[in-house]
Amino acid sequence: MDLRTILEKFARGAITVEEAQKAISIHSVEHVGGIAKLDVGREMRRGLPEIIFAERKEYADTLRIAQAAVKRNGQAIVSRAKKRDLKKLAGALKKKGLQVEIGRNSTTFLVSDGKRRQKASGAVGVMAAGTSDIGIAEEARLVAESMGCKVVASYDVGIAGMHRVFPALKAMLEQNVGAIVVVAGMEGALASVVASMVDVPVVGVPASVGYGFGGDGIAALASMLQSCTLGLAVVNIDNGVGAGAFAASIAKKRA
Repeated sequence: MDLRTILEKFARGAITVEEAQKAISIHSVEHVGGIAKLDVGREMRRGLPEIIFAERKEYADTLRIAQAAVKRNGQAIVSRAKKRDLKKLAGALKKKGLQVEIGRNSTTFLVSDGKRRQKASGAVGVMAAGTSDIGIAEEARLVAESMGCKVVASYDVGIAGMHRVFPALKAMLEQNVGAIVVVAGMEGALASVVASMVDVPVVGVPASVGYGFGGDGIAALASMLQSCTLGLAVVNIDNGVGAGAFAASIAKKRA
């Protein structure tokens, strides 16, 4: 029973104060064997789903944690699953009757019971400078959508072809986005360009796409941090999850 169900039952008089108090106490932390303690109140408290960082988790542990998270809160983000485990995890979760959406070019996916918990609110724009940046942008998209935001995405719109940027921005502003996530590798210039042209907050995500001096996202990170364009915030290299959560929080408040 999730927290909303407990409160609704109490409001209807279906359970007593004591029963509600006990249920909330039990609900506060979900222990998954000896491997994890889920923050099951996060979605009610902050509007954020449980996010399971799977990069160094064993397949069986990731599967068990994901199932527990969905059972309690209806959905979860599994971030950076091992490539060898990705299809196997998705298949096992689907066999349990759950819905799985894997991000394009990504090892991050959203798993849910198909029942929307979040009230739709706000819109977020997501841009990727190049095709190589799409996987990180998809992380941001999945997180923002799991938080109840509409996402307007446009990929391969980097400044190497400046004309591509303007139609993408026009579509986002027409949809009244409350924030825009910009993922860019190489020199990371797209984030500064976008922030100079819009009146909404921009979240820059330096991507580990590049080579030579300043490769692996270092040049993009330095460029975004030193941007002279105001209204640009920057997250860590490849942190699409953090960018999506931050942008969606802004967009929902604005809505």
